[in-house]
Amino acid sequence: MDEKSEAPQPLAAMAAAIDYRLAFELAPVGLVLSRHRTIVDCNQHLCEMFGASREQLVNQSFLVLYPSALEFERTGARIAPILNTRGHYADNRIMKRVDGRFKGETFWCHVTGRAFDRRAPHDAGIWTFEDLSSSRPVKAELTVREREVAAALLDGLTSKAIGRLLGISHRTVEIYRARLMRKYAANSTADLVQRLTAG
Repeated sequence: MDEKSEAPQPLAAMAAAIDYRLAFELAPVGLVLSRHRTIVDCNQHLCEMFGASREQLVNQSFLVLYPSALEFERTGARIAPILNTRGHYADNRIMKRVDGRFKGETFWCHVTGRAFDRRAPHDAGIWTFEDLSSSRPVKAELTVREREVAAALLDGLTSKAIGRLLGISHRTVEIYRARLMRKYAANSTADLVQRLTAG
């Protein structure tokens, strides 16, 4: 054998030294392994974010993290074709604390995910959750549809694009946008986005 074949490969040696379970647990974002939209495993950061123990989350449907069953269903339907096409997905959405001192509190969360097999997007995947509440608090009481429209406005979508995304007419989107403007005392869409960002 020559010297090159006997020398350890730097990446292989590094990978052998990494404790992947520890890396999963200590990640600076909430991590979830999922199967059929059920939490198979999660890290401590996710538990802290949602105010729940690991036992309260593992083997539970993602539904427990949503403000309503309707949002859970609609989000799942929206995510599937995007995961099917791209294999990954990301958005900002309002989620709900499960337990603890802030049980039931809603908060803005950045969610990203990747399907293990894009042909079966909900079969299995890995998801990250990042709490945005320190920079974007939820101050107004919003309906399910208002939360969906607010999230899309924050992504910079037009009324027509939001309508396509949510499966409603652009005129309906404008009605919800007008309601949001009243609730946040905003003078324009740009002002509304700024107020949503500020909470």
